Amino acid sequence: MSTPRPPDRIAARVVLAVTVGCTTAAIVMWCLALPAFTDTQLYSLVDLMDGIVYGGVAWLVLSRRRTGGGRLAGWIVAAAGVGGSLAAVAAQWSLLSTGPYWLLSAHHWAWVPGLYALVVVMPWLLPERTPGRVERVAVAVGLGYVALASVTVLTAPPPRGLIPLGPAATEVRAVVAGPAGYALVLLGLLAAAACGWRWRHGPPQQRHGMGWATTGSTLLTLAFLVTVLPPVLPASVPALLMLASQAFFPAAVAVVVLRQQMWGLRLAVRRALVWYLMTGGVIAAYGAGVTVLDRVLPEASSAPRIVVTAAIAVAFQPVRQWVQRGVDHLVHGDSPEPLMRRVAHSLHRSADLGPVIAAALRLAEVLVTADGPEPPPRAGGIPVTVPLTIGGRQVGYLHAWPRPGELLGGRVTDALSGLAPVVAAVVDLARTNEELTRSRRRLAEARDEERRALRRDLHDGLGPALSGIGLGLAATRNLLHRDPARAEELLDRLITELTTRAEDVRDLAHGLLPPVLADGGLEPAVGTLRDQYTRAGLDVAVHIPVPLDPLPGSVATAAYGVTAEAVRNVHRHAGVDHCTVTLDRRPDLLRVTVTDHGQGPPAGPTRGVGLHAMRERADGVGGTLTIGPAEPQGTTVRLSIPLELS
Repeated sequence: MSTPRPPDRIAARVVLAVTVGCTTAAIVMWCLALPAFTDTQLYSLVDLMDGIVYGGVAWLVLSRRRTGGGRLAGWIVAAAGVGGSLAAVAAQWSLLSTGPYWLLSAHHWAWVPGLYALVVVMPWLLPERTPGRVERVAVAVGLGYVALASVTVLTAPPPRGLIPLGPAATEVRAVVAGPAGYALVLLGLLAAAACGWRWRHGPPQQRHGMGWATTGSTLLTLAFLVTVLPPVLPASVPALLMLASQAFFPAAVAVVVLRQQMWGLRLAVRRALVWYLMTGGVIAAYGAGVTVLDRVLPEASSAPRIVVTAAIAVAFQPVRQWVQRGVDHLVHGDSPEPLMRRVAHSLHRSADLGPVIAAALRLAEVLVTADGPEPPPRAGGIPVTVPLTIGGRQVGYLHAWPRPGELLGGRVTDALSGLAPVVAAVVDLARTNEELTRSRRRLAEARDEERRALRRDLHDGLGPALSGIGLGLAATRNLLHRDPARAEELLDRLITELTTRAEDVRDLAHGLLPPVLADGGLEPAVGTLRDQYTRAGLDVAVHIPVPLDPLPGSVATAAYGVTAEAVRNVHRHAGVDHCTVTLDRRPDLLRVTVTDHGQGPPAGPTRGVGLHAMRERADGVGGTLTIGPAEPQGTTVRLSIPLELS
């Protein structure tokens, strides 16, 4: 890349002063002379518009830092602005005076260097990039042609030329000047074609606005083509085509500059683009309207000027608002209102929000993250980060990156801020759906694990016991006739075994869901659990500071399930004969605590079926479960379940 150079502020001010002074003088002299609206006056309007538009563009480009391509572009538009304004003032001066000759002839040669360079050189400088060999050769050839064409025009015979030539030199000039116009068209079409190729095949970040530049360059070249062809059209048609192309081309270049932030120009140029379009539109409309009405109304009538001026005055404000909206849409993308609708349509596809917003606002990337406000690293410009909150709760951050070479202005930031509540709602909804999906999956897994555990209990406990009872009954039948006393003793043992196994089945059923829980009776269910483990040799101390009932059925079931699993783990793994269960109900919370002073929780993550089931039960009612060490040793299981306030 070329090294940035300091701005040519003095040159920028000089260009602005010359163009403003000359265009103002041309307008004043036109008001004094009030000439008939001829084809010459149409071309004078072209020169006037060149001075106004390119003079302003040159001042913007030269007054800011820029690289090599921007520097050359600045001087090209400066030449177009100064040349156009000088040609315009010369045309009007010729209506009021007969001298000096150099000023009178300036109408024919002053506009040539800048305008020809716009046709054959400027398209090669778009977009801003490191030029390759082809671009450097094309620019050199274009500048050489501009120099040759300028010399040809300056040495034209009076009253067009400024420098007289001898007979021999005049003959050489005639040979060169003949094909010069066709060469301009050929070089211009090549430059426009190269511009179009970069629009279609260049790097994505360099294509923004290049379609406009290609169209503008092509129209400008075709306008010159009409002037070099045999005169088959009315004389005013080439002038009107030139006027229209000169109104479109600077706007097209400004679009590329805005979209890619070229040559150090920032978003303030958006206002200049609106001004350029309105200025060019007013001049073009005035020229076209007066030309048409002059052909219809009687000669020497002031009616065409009056009618056109009145029509422009009436239409100016609505047209300006329409142009402003078009420029805003072109530069910034969609307004927040249609973008809101697109986001709403993407509610069921939250992953698509980023591309939808990025495409609508013409951004490189939009990303929603749940991490901190620091955006993830990306290549490109400085991002904008907007926090996403809903109900005072932080749900994420919205990060937006500009396209390469662009800057994010206040309008984009305002649009993102306006979208933040909608995006926050979408993100929260998507996150809730994901959590519900994961919860359903975990509940299904826990249910399957509980079924497998129940199958193991039945298969390894009750199944062998029933098989043993069956064998005992068979043995009893064999002893009935041979040894009745022994058969009776065996039957007593079998009855005791059946009674024990029936108690085991009842305990297993109560462990799954005690009947008292159907009415939310958590306190009696825990009492039954205590009695079961007391018979098994584990002393369970139950503390209930305040009455628990009534409780919602889902809350009572979850609390009982966690308590039963925690007590079971104490009985199986803690190596102690005592634990404490505390059920503490508060207005908005139920807290369950199971504490033992045994071996303590295992080190590292725990993935047992029981612990997994406890966590699933807690998640199912919106509770939180923590498992940690007790003091001075042992394990504490804490479950907190929020209660709805009536």
